[in-house]
Amino acid sequence: MKLLMIGGTRFLGRAIVDAALAAEHEVTLFNRGQSNPDLYSGKVETLIGDRDGGLGVLNGRSWDAVIDTCGYFPRLVQDSATLLADAVQQYVFISSISVYPEAVMQQAGVDENAAVDTIEDETTEEITGESYGALKALCEQAAEAAMPGRVLNVRAGLIVGPYDLSDRFTYWPYRVAQGGEVLAPDSPTYDVQFIDVRDLAQWILHMVEAQKSGTYNVTGQAGAVTLGDVLTTSREISGSDATITWVSDAFLAENEVAPWTQLPMYLGSEVPGMNLVSCEKAFADGLVIRPLAETIQDTLTWQATRPSDHEWRAGLRREREAELLEKWHVVNG
Repeated sequence: MKLLMIGGTRFLGRAIVDAALAAEHEVTLFNRGQSNPDLYSGKVETLIGDRDGGLGVLNGRSWDAVIDTCGYFPRLVQDSATLLADAVQQYVFISSISVYPEAVMQQAGVDENAAVDTIEDETTEEITGESYGALKALCEQAAEAAMPGRVLNVRAGLIVGPYDLSDRFTYWPYRVAQGGEVLAPDSPTYDVQFIDVRDLAQWILHMVEAQKSGTYNVTGQAGAVTLGDVLTTSREISGSDATITWVSDAFLAENEVAPWTQLPMYLGSEVPGMNLVSCEKAFADGLVIRPLAETIQDTLTWQATRPSDHEWRAGLRREREAELLEKWHVVNG
């Protein structure tokens, strides 16, 4: 197959390109040439351009499918889908489970039929915690309007694994591997839901090969993995002497510890359904999840290649963690 990737050199895009090349598909990249520009030098064709007004380089070409990994504003998704409507058979848009508003996420088992978030100013191009999900939903709609019946909307959850620069999963295996007392939120039974980037890439490629369309939630199996599983498996793999101290949601709130950013994968009690989204439709269409241990091992192996002074984007700093643990023990003995 001939595939056009919008993006293609960072994290998910990279994983999709790797999977496509392994399957001997022909890949063309369209991007600005700013991130990892030499990653696929000599292996794939790269068309340099900006999707905001610079799509002309795509004119006169055709592909079996386009995979859009970096669409955030409906105006730009509409532009690319409209221009490519006669050049591709299928438009794959990488969306997010963040399209579901908090009111919907109060319950477990949210599926693709649930209402999506809305925003008063649909023309805004400022990404915030309030606008991100609604804009992704509008992007889905823009792609569908341009190519009705030919769009695959992939509502991904937390994507993890090698080359994830967000640190939203990497923090935990790395922190546990450092040993000592580790502060963890809530309890070992706290449900978490995520997907290895390579599993997501393989499923997307499978759906492209099958020319499937529609909307799918695509993350881990609801209720299959807890934060305790992640931490204990990380300890087993790294062989560290880490001890886990579970502290309450109330304590964390009192001490202004931010869920998700300072304690990755933890969302507090505000949106209990966010880590229990139904992905049964994707599993029925071939989604396969690799063992947790494999994701953790490969994440640690990749993490070891990063500069020791890189700036962590998520997680507690060790000084802050120690301060919180001391305060917790004073209160709880």
